[in-house]
Amino acid sequence: MKEIRITAREAGQRLDKYLIRYLPAAGKSFLYKMMRKKNIILNGRRAGGNELLREGDAIRLFFSDETFAKFQGAGTAPGTAFPVLPASAVLYEDREVLAVSKPAGMLSQKAAPGDLSLVEYITGYLLSTGELRREELQSFHPGIANRLDRNTSGLILAGKTMAGAQALAELFRERTMKKYYLALAEGEIREAGHIMGYLKKDGARNQVRISSRPEQDASYIETAWEPLGNSRGLTLLKVDLITGRTHQIRSHLASIGHPLAGDRKYGGLSQNTGRGNGYGLKHQFLHAWKICFPHLDGALEGLAGRTLTAPLPDPLKELLSNLNLLEALHE
Repeated sequence: MKEIRITAREAGQRLDKYLIRYLPAAGKSFLYKMMRKKNIILNGRRAGGNELLREGDAIRLFFSDETFAKFQGAGTAPGTAFPVLPASAVLYEDREVLAVSKPAGMLSQKAAPGDLSLVEYITGYLLSTGELRREELQSFHPGIANRLDRNTSGLILAGKTMAGAQALAELFRERTMKKYYLALAEGEIREAGHIMGYLKKDGARNQVRISSRPEQDASYIETAWEPLGNSRGLTLLKVDLITGRTHQIRSHLASIGHPLAGDRKYGGLSQNTGRGNGYGLKHQFLHAWKICFPHLDGALEGLAGRTLTAPLPDPLKELLSNLNLLEALHE
């Protein structure tokens, strides 16, 4: 018999989902069978699986050690090494959530099992500070609430607890916060703008296409912007990401003739490759800059009314300085 005490980090999830994470090789039907037969009980009573776990709840599993070893599978090996996120990358932190600045070139989360992503760096950071114990990784992993393209830098939010992760996911679904990006676009844009359209993914090419009319499997998108300054045929934009879809800002602006500087995927060789290399850009100029939070309570109470800002990386800052656009960020 094994007894598990639910920690504050794990609380807030359904019992069945917790068990699936804890015993990933067991299979859902087997776990429900074990609950019906009272081989898995919650707080001394028969469980149905839909109970929401609270801190201090006791789960008892009447399995042999061999059965545990079989159903837990590989999990996170005890000696697994996690890279540690530098403390300087942490923009905000409380008991439930973490806000960090992702560098360009880093995956937000794994695309393949062998990848190293921001999630692993966050895990390493929480292990190094003692806020996360290795044994908790069997049933909980820190998770990010928003993703950025590999070569887009900036602000990412992560849940340090199950309650924090769930609350962040709901916040992003509701779209009640404001998300602002900095983008350097080709061409001179003198007026603020607001465009709508439909975005369709091409998974084979890792690219998207924009249309002005609804299409099958296409998602509705909205993008707004405010020009902050112009220089040498380029415009620094403050972009309001009203909807958040894959490659939305890059493709939406390119579709109206203003691709991002350095964006080889959506910019076109004549506009971006030469000019981007000429300015020292190795990727698109796009940075997740600010998030402004509404009134919040519960797990996100610490973020209520706050504005979090991710500093511009040095290469992008240097480029703006060379273009005499850096001061536009402070006006």
